[in-house]
Amino acid sequence: MTPEQLAKPGTEHAEQVALFAWAAFHVKQHPALAHMFAIPNGGSRGDTQRSARIVGSRMKAEGVRPGVSDIFLPEPVGIYHGLFIEMKRKDGGEESKEQKTFGASMRRKGYGYACCHGWEAARDVITAYLTHANTGITNE
Repeated sequence: MTPEQLAKPGTEHAEQVALFAWAAFHVKQHPALAHMFAIPNGGSRGDTQRSARIVGSRMKAEGVRPGVSDIFLPEPVGIYHGLFIEMKRKDGGEESKEQKTFGASMRRKGYGYACCHGWEAARDVITAYLTHANTGITNE
């Protein structure tokens, strides 16, 4: 399936799946994409409220923290040590207070950070980052 087809449901999950499909296809062009990974800090925690609490409790014990970005690209480029991406669905979705705080903290520590609405926006930020264009990436 193409990234466009994968993103069709319009959920944040679908957008992120589409981005990783794009990355897998472009890893020869940008070898750093082979090391990009998702950080499991959000999303569904189970089918019922009880199972969601159990899974959430386990994840918290394992070190999951609120606000941590969805994706990390551990590739130093220019002044940046790596790039954090907070994924949002193409239409809608807002950064939480914790996500904004995390992004600001990472910027102060020398990492790039971007909140991207849709896989195409994330693709563009990543491509700019890896080609040193840095469009859409802030370190303020």
